[in-house]
Amino acid sequence: MKIEEGSGSTVFRRATEYQPGRSWSRFLIGRPLSTADAPHQTIGKVLGLAVFSSDAMSSVAYAPQEILIILAAAGVTAFHLSVPIAIGICALLAILIFSYEQTVHAYPNGGGSFIVARDNIGAIPAQIAAAALLTDYILTVSVSISSGVAQLISAFPLFEPYKVLIAVSFVFLIMLVNLRGVKESGITFAIPTYFFLGMMYINVIVGFIRLIAGTLGSVEAPPMDLILPESALQPVTLFLVLKAFASGTSAVTGVEAISDGITAFKEPRSKNAGTTLIIMALILGSMMFSITFLGNHVGVMPSEEETVISQMSRTIFEGRGLLYLGTIAATTIILVMAANTAFADFPRLSAIAAADGYLPRQLTYRGSRLVYSRGIAALAIVASLLIIIFQASVSRLIPLYAIGVFLSFTISQSGMARRWWKSGKLEPGVEVQERGSLLKYDSGWKHKMLINGFGALITFVVMIVFAVTKFVDGAYIVVFLIPALVLGFSTIHKHYYTLAKDLSLEEYAPPGRIVHQRVLLLVSGVHKGTLTALRYAKTLSDDVTAVHVSIDPLETRRMLEKWEMWGEGYRMVVIESPFRLFIEPLLEYIEEIDKNRPPNEIISIIVPQFIPRRGIASLLHSRTADLLRKVLLSRKDIVIMEVPYLVD
Repeated sequence: MKIEEGSGSTVFRRATEYQPGRSWSRFLIGRPLSTADAPHQTIGKVLGLAVFSSDAMSSVAYAPQEILIILAAAGVTAFHLSVPIAIGICALLAILIFSYEQTVHAYPNGGGSFIVARDNIGAIPAQIAAAALLTDYILTVSVSISSGVAQLISAFPLFEPYKVLIAVSFVFLIMLVNLRGVKESGITFAIPTYFFLGMMYINVIVGFIRLIAGTLGSVEAPPMDLILPESALQPVTLFLVLKAFASGTSAVTGVEAISDGITAFKEPRSKNAGTTLIIMALILGSMMFSITFLGNHVGVMPSEEETVISQMSRTIFEGRGLLYLGTIAATTIILVMAANTAFADFPRLSAIAAADGYLPRQLTYRGSRLVYSRGIAALAIVASLLIIIFQASVSRLIPLYAIGVFLSFTISQSGMARRWWKSGKLEPGVEVQERGSLLKYDSGWKHKMLINGFGALITFVVMIVFAVTKFVDGAYIVVFLIPALVLGFSTIHKHYYTLAKDLSLEEYAPPGRIVHQRVLLLVSGVHKGTLTALRYAKTLSDDVTAVHVSIDPLETRRMLEKWEMWGEGYRMVVIESPFRLFIEPLLEYIEEIDKNRPPNEIISIIVPQFIPRRGIASLLHSRTADLLRKVLLSRKDIVIMEVPYLVD
């Protein structure tokens, strides 16, 4: 035991020898890790790409199809526009990567849009960014896993009736893996992620070789249930192209992830996170363009029956052979694994927002495996509910998907633009410590501010187009949900602010010493439990009053006879209750005593409580103390104590 001498007090530090034992949770998620193990749970670039980039990279499995679904309104002849739209999406990706690469280095403790907005724009924009991102992470799980199940059904249609059950099972499987820890989940997901990248690049390379050789044909037996508009064909308009572009931008929705999860990387964290971000962008951009280009060339069709990836792959490999099955397997797995990005970031962002008082404080606590287990569990539950409500349909979930993330993109880039402006106002060599970062003069602040400002404008336009064009398809849910979440954040923050103010010791004058304690011992009958409680009551005060609420006169008389024998002369107050009520007459008596209580006196209410050794037997006994706590805990200077008596 270590002793520390302080000013006026002595502190004893004792190291516990307790070791967590075996349990079902240890079997599922592994042995508990000590706090000292935290530095060893960080990851490098290879695992970081698997953990934080699977969402972005997997989006190439559904983003090209979403473009074609919108262009189908103008007929299949408009499908060739998917290629220039994909190029535009790659250009947008480049702008976003520049912005977030700067964010990664400026904010090494993570937080992404929330921290950028909080430090540069204000509390309300920060709350909006947090609401948008948390919504996006929930939808990431729902969309990616639903899309993964759609890939599985493309190859094995017999699973179609069970798609919702399969999707929910995948959600809880990913949750379980993430509860085992960041490092372990990274190792688990690294192999599927790199297997997917390998299969996609085999498709792309073989496809371009056959295209150059002139042997790449078109899709044979294309699916018949095409996703086409119910109304008459529309002309190709700017609005239609913007709508298709907005749908395709679901490919860049995972860009924010790395900036939120910087703390998971090994030192130097910012450098490793920034390098991983650039690698992810190069992979995502090349795959998005290549798949869209090859899909357009072979004539893929948007369908719920068979995905674009399935049509393209069986055309490139001329059938459903081993490479085709490998592609479908890899795509299915990566889409399911893409949910891991949300499971890695949602709990971290929740913890950051909770630390600032916008979410319940419990979300800041790490579990036995040093992960934010409460946030992981909450994400799994909400995402599963969405999958059930929307029946694991990607097309029905997509309209909800991108509004939140593009809102966060807009806020983040606006915040970064203002940060560069603030940087330009500083003198060279001057440094200002902000809550989330160190601000100093940057000689390139002007062009950085312009790039971020332009990026904010572009992402804002995409968000508006998405909100307008997808409003009736379900986007209205997010449009109303985000303000509701912000209102909830403000309410929680107000509560914590008020609580901190009430608990503050500043300008606090300690009340006078308690000079008297009045003890009320509740007695339902005289037995061993009652006498155990009386024994304890006598240690608190000489002013002990036993209180009995009389419902049955005969039982009361028997109780008084026993009290005369065993009550040691302490007074007994019998409250007559002709209507057989217990709590109401008791509260009336307590309130009367409280009203006449002199200053510096406290009332202690002692409740004898049977505690059965078998837990289920507790259902056979009333919980009077619990009921009194609910009623009286808001009253000042009233203490409720439960004195247990163990029974078989």
